[in-house]
Amino acid sequence: MLATRRFDIKYVKGIGPARAKLLASELGIESVYDLLHHYPTSYIDRSTIRPVRSLFDAVAAEVAYVLVRGRFVSFNTLGEGAKMRLIGLFSDGTSTLEVVWFQGWREVRKRLRTGEEYLLFGKPGIFNNTLQMVHPEVESPDSAGAAETVRAVYPLTEKLRQRNITSRTLHAAVMQVLGNLKAPLKETLPLSTLAANGLMGIDAAIRTIHNPTDADSLSRARLRLKFEELFYIQTDMLRRSRKRKADTQGYIMPHIGRWFNDFYSQCLPFELTGAQKRVIKEIRADMAGGRQMNRLVQGDVGSGKTLVALMAMLLALDNGYQACLMAPTEILAGQHYETIRSIVAKIGLNVKLLTGSTKVAERRVIDSQLRDGTLHILVGTHAVLEDKVEFAHLGLAVIDEQHRFGVAQRARLWAKSAVPPHVLVMTATPIPRTLAMTVYGDLDVSVIDELPPGRKPVATVLRYDDQRAKVRAAVRRQLDAGHQVYIVYPLVKENEKLDLRSVEEGFAQAEQTYAPYKVALVHGQLKPAIKDEQMERFVSGEAAILVATTVIEVGVNVPNATTMIIENAERFGLSQLHQLRGRVGRGADRSYCVLMSKHQIGADTRKRLEIMTSTTDGFVIAEADMQMRGPGDIEGTAQSGLPFDLKIANLAHDGQIIQLARRAAEVLLDDDPDLSLPANHGFANALADMLSRTTDWSRIS
Repeated sequence: MLATRRFDIKYVKGIGPARAKLLASELGIESVYDLLHHYPTSYIDRSTIRPVRSLFDAVAAEVAYVLVRGRFVSFNTLGEGAKMRLIGLFSDGTSTLEVVWFQGWREVRKRLRTGEEYLLFGKPGIFNNTLQMVHPEVESPDSAGAAETVRAVYPLTEKLRQRNITSRTLHAAVMQVLGNLKAPLKETLPLSTLAANGLMGIDAAIRTIHNPTDADSLSRARLRLKFEELFYIQTDMLRRSRKRKADTQGYIMPHIGRWFNDFYSQCLPFELTGAQKRVIKEIRADMAGGRQMNRLVQGDVGSGKTLVALMAMLLALDNGYQACLMAPTEILAGQHYETIRSIVAKIGLNVKLLTGSTKVAERRVIDSQLRDGTLHILVGTHAVLEDKVEFAHLGLAVIDEQHRFGVAQRARLWAKSAVPPHVLVMTATPIPRTLAMTVYGDLDVSVIDELPPGRKPVATVLRYDDQRAKVRAAVRRQLDAGHQVYIVYPLVKENEKLDLRSVEEGFAQAEQTYAPYKVALVHGQLKPAIKDEQMERFVSGEAAILVATTVIEVGVNVPNATTMIIENAERFGLSQLHQLRGRVGRGADRSYCVLMSKHQIGADTRKRLEIMTSTTDGFVIAEADMQMRGPGDIEGTAQSGLPFDLKIANLAHDGQIIQLARRAAEVLLDDDPDLSLPANHGFANALADMLSRTTDWSRIS
């Protein structure tokens, strides 16, 4: 298989230099290996020919591809110069269809004739109330390709379609390559792994995925290829994790002393939940074990992650070390600073805040106290990573919402200490278990799955525009009871093209509707000083209503706010809606989240909103979000970085295969930790080849 990586795609018949360059730029296909691993996304039963009149229903059902049979009635060109296009009127006797070519239409026009019968294979659409098909595959009914009953459909770009590179082009190239191979493709997985998991061999799997003969063999081929991708990732993650635990020394912090005990007896605001106690126990064991801690703490909004992180920092202080907490925004860093400073005030802990806005005089004090060790906890943004920020003894680094920091930025924390500090990562974005196993596979994971005492689940309801009067009356009742209200909008300014409400329009409306209550306005286009001033009006209670965009998604803690109104909720993803809902329900009072939506919304959108009203469990919501949108859309996972791209496996749907691959990787590494046994050489080489084309960030998580 490795040899095929070096065979340039341009030498494949039907490709050539020009097409090879286009395939490389559009799809990353540069070698025969890349071509064979550009898998079909679906398969079309070409024995089913649809009547043209049925295509309106096909478009409504979002059918990706259809096959129709008929004749071109006429051809016409429209436009001028580079915008000229060819339009063919196609009919099968049941109805007519416009067929459009924007590129290469002169060659198409030479090849096609009116009155002759053709098969069209492509994606149907509607433009100006007319059925249309753009750049379809066109062939004669008696051609070799037309005889196929099953046709693989490959991922393509619009540019490739316009240059007449179709699924048929790729399929023909794949079949030629496979036909010319003088020997079967070399197996890449250990034979013991293949046998133990009943997997198809690589040669059969590649041939079957591109040219299936039946559903059972296709299913087995998919399983094999998905397993291989996930097995590479799990083996790499597990090997790195084991190596880090074995090789990376960490500060030994066995003592519980003054700071931890004084905080526990004098400052703890409420009894810890069982989940918090369990996670603190896990952290204590890590920090006392002599190996660097690398732990992810997941917890839903309001579950008390910051308190757990603070108690971990107190453990570091009791053992003679300093701690820092890094957050992605000034608002969130400021929130953490105020929370920690106020809660430890009784015991005299020295806590400072460092951001890009910190004044020079205060910065000098921070730098001096960091270096002489009298500054115990530094809370900050990316400013903490600057080279001039020097700690005397940094023992613990807490990173909040780590996906918002680049991997290289996080790695700079290591340079702050002679021995790598313990690392505690917090996230309020719940991560489904299968995704955590893959994206965060080399971290130890703790979950805080209980809410603190007194916290009540937020009642969430879906309301439509014609129910707005009732919603406003409910908001007025909350205001009259002395509570505060958020109103969130998707846009800053009105946009004629988008029928959405804007925050500026909403601010004016709120001032009028809820007078005499004061209204604050916050959005991303305000200057930082004005934004902070407006936010402070709401936090202090001067303003009863905060009208905002999603800038308040994180970093705002106002226990007196009991109502969250989300306008045009249909425009937001599940995770974002859940984060916004987390701004209320932070006090002891009953809280509400109202999702305002249009009546006319799609089935998927309605399902998304109904999920929000049915549960407040962030992990249930994250799982549903991943099932509906895919893992790459979940906040942070695209940036978190898998070792290499997935071509066929899907983290949203292949949870069982992930677990299968994880167990297989554990068995393999238990038997051969360094992959040095002769039986595993082929797999070790394939894995090394994969990893050689990626950046090695195994030294930081």
